[in-house]
Amino acid sequence: MNVTATLIGQMLTFAVLVWFINRYLWDPMTRMMEDRRKRIADGLAAAERGKHEQELAERRAKEHIHEAKEKAAEIIAQAQRRANEMIEEAKEAARAEGERIKASANAEIDQEVNRAKQALRGQVVSLSVAGASRVLRREIDDKAHEELLKDLVAQI
Repeated sequence: MNVTATLIGQMLTFAVLVWFINRYLWDPMTRMMEDRRKRIADGLAAAERGKHEQELAERRAKEHIHEAKEKAAEIIAQAQRRANEMIEEAKEAARAEGERIKASANAEIDQEVNRAKQALRGQVVSLSVAGASRVLRREIDDKAHEELLKDLVAQI
């Protein structure tokens, strides 16, 4: 066997093998590698987009929470103002009711005073009449007259 023929045979076999690999294996493998590279790149891009969207969502959530806290604080402040208003209204109503009761009591006191005055006037009149009748019974005696007046004053 000749080394040249073996070498030429090996070279031809190697060339056929390279052609076969290039034709049937290399292109599909290259396409498969390219597809895999593209899928990995798409996956990384999607992960980056997802991370960015997550950050945006977190920012929006924080803004919503902040707005909700502001609204809650505003509602609480309104409730406190309304409670203060209700307290003031109740105080005013209580003052008005107190004034009404006081006025009613004063009117009742005035009526009782007037009744007492009327009763006293009636008693004074009856005492005066009684005193006058005593004075007239004894006639005009200065000493007796003075005694009767002192007695009348003591009774009044």
